Amino acid sequence: MKRSFFAVLVIPLLAPLASLQAIEETNPNIVIILINDLGYADIGPFGATKQKTPNLDRMADEGMKLTSFYASPVCSVSRAELLTGCYGPRVSVAGTYFPVDTQGLNPREFTIAKRLKEHGYATQCVGKWHLGDQPAFLPTKHGFDHYFGIPYAHDMKRKSKETGGQVVPLLRDDKVVELLTDMQQSRIVERFTTEAVGFIRANKDNPFFLYLPHMAVHPPNFPGEKFRGKSGNGLFSDWVEEVDWSVGQVLDTLRELKLAEQTLVIFTSDNGPWLAKGAEAGKALPLRGGKGTTWEGGVRVPTIAWWPGKIAPKSVSDAVTGTIDLLPTCVMIAGGKLPANPVIDGRDLTPVLSGKSKESPREAHYYFSGYTLEAVRQGPWKLTLVAQQNALEQSSGEQLKFTPRLYNLDKDIGETIDFADAHPDVVNKLTVLATKMNDEIGGKAPKARRPGGFVIDPKPLFLIDDAPKAMDNVKPAALHTLKPGDAIPAAEAPQIGGKAFTLTCQIETDLRDTIIVAHGGSMVGYALHLKEGRVVFSVRTGGNNAITDVRSEPIKGPVRITATLGKDGAITLTVGDQAAVTGKAPGLIPRQPQEDFCLGFDNGFPVAIYSKVKLFAGKITDLNVTTP
Repeated sequence: MKRSFFAVLVIPLLAPLASLQAIEETNPNIVIILINDLGYADIGPFGATKQKTPNLDRMADEGMKLTSFYASPVCSVSRAELLTGCYGPRVSVAGTYFPVDTQGLNPREFTIAKRLKEHGYATQCVGKWHLGDQPAFLPTKHGFDHYFGIPYAHDMKRKSKETGGQVVPLLRDDKVVELLTDMQQSRIVERFTTEAVGFIRANKDNPFFLYLPHMAVHPPNFPGEKFRGKSGNGLFSDWVEEVDWSVGQVLDTLRELKLAEQTLVIFTSDNGPWLAKGAEAGKALPLRGGKGTTWEGGVRVPTIAWWPGKIAPKSVSDAVTGTIDLLPTCVMIAGGKLPANPVIDGRDLTPVLSGKSKESPREAHYYFSGYTLEAVRQGPWKLTLVAQQNALEQSSGEQLKFTPRLYNLDKDIGETIDFADAHPDVVNKLTVLATKMNDEIGGKAPKARRPGGFVIDPKPLFLIDDAPKAMDNVKPAALHTLKPGDAIPAAEAPQIGGKAFTLTCQIETDLRDTIIVAHGGSMVGYALHLKEGRVVFSVRTGGNNAITDVRSEPIKGPVRITATLGKDGAITLTVGDQAAVTGKAPGLIPRQPQEDFCLGFDNGFPVAIYSKVKLFAGKITDLNVTTP
């Protein structure tokens, strides 16, 4: 039976919750539904018209829309922030994890599931985990009684030795129970929904926490058979409509079991839409940018809070809130009190949800990309500290200088007008806040960053064909035939994983900021690019922005470039007749990048930190990559 928590709730914490507790005097159930790559404008309550979302429309009519609710630019970071109540850098999660990764969320961290288990909750995670696929990092090590799902992105397929097909693993707790092909993934929303509803029914007489992070609607799109073609607007819209059906199944089950007034449900997204995927992705309008950026469209996500009898119907809050606030909110309504340590960044949202406060519970919101603090918001004011990237957009966007820009999001939600000169006092105030937070957890020398999870010898969850064997019969691409705008798959690209290599080419361009070569993504890779007229050779040896740059003096006219990564991590860059410049990476690039080899652009998660992203215009000749 559910147990009363009034006896253990300390009096100072009671007042803000009065309206949320007046009806229900037992531990409320908590459901968090996290959608993958859903844009701000992709559901009816936030303006979508091309796909129908009647269940989410009803949820918003019966609950509260949170219109300034923030996640993070990429999925692993957002999931860590949601579960720990901390900005990614504080818990050393700053990039995207890949299969057989050495890194993951440190199991010493306290998650929502761990905190709620202290109060007698049954806990289950159903869906996409993406916080490390090694046994030490799986949900059952982070406070969840049970797990049913795929441990990373559904497009991170590997070739199975057992089936010979490209698959992803489906886990039950910490064991692989199936290997799913793309076709089989078309039932994944249905299967996750069935599992989630089953968990609710099994725990109807006990307090429970259900975390339901769907694979949908991340490209590629795999809507179920019943929804394929239903929207009349392509596979993406079909999948959004299936997600809406899934939400309806969860809410209808709560209504049927008469648990609606005892359950807080949060619906949100892990980041904005992956704009470079075109029709396979959503929209964030009127916000600017998308996934992978700290423009509003990359991190402000459509969010609805539902709790009949506790949250006023048809209510709207524009208070600055986010995924980091969910842990303290869940602990509060469960009757708990968070200790002073470990430090978290989130704050309790119950005053906002109850309608008692229109203000953010936090002093400011900080926009991190990796370990780089790119912007800070307080009230309507957003100060950008560095040039925000457009790497995952189809277009290059506006070219920004590395000077702070101040946006008023109430007046200019599209981030087009710089108010910095008109409001130097606001710039100074936000700069002080940013400096303090950056000193604490950002950059290369933080004072309060906790260690991430790490394993020495990661193993695949199922038997896979090793990458070198899979590439034995693949003919390497002829690099000298490529032209700017071309991309070749990783199997045909130069095989540099764990090897020293030298990249040579000759370029001629009038651009001062552009990409010459990019191969890799958020975890490993390298890039040769121009920044403010200088050639930059960037080597990424791991996630969390483990990037080493060396750069030349400014160039003019045609130049020959030679960039070398030595076996000990030594970097040498020679440009024209300039003196060679050197640097030192932590080591070799540990594995072959899984992303495309791109000439003149970067078509995925940026492997380097570019000042601007614009397709190379000019000549790239004599391109070659050699290994000893």
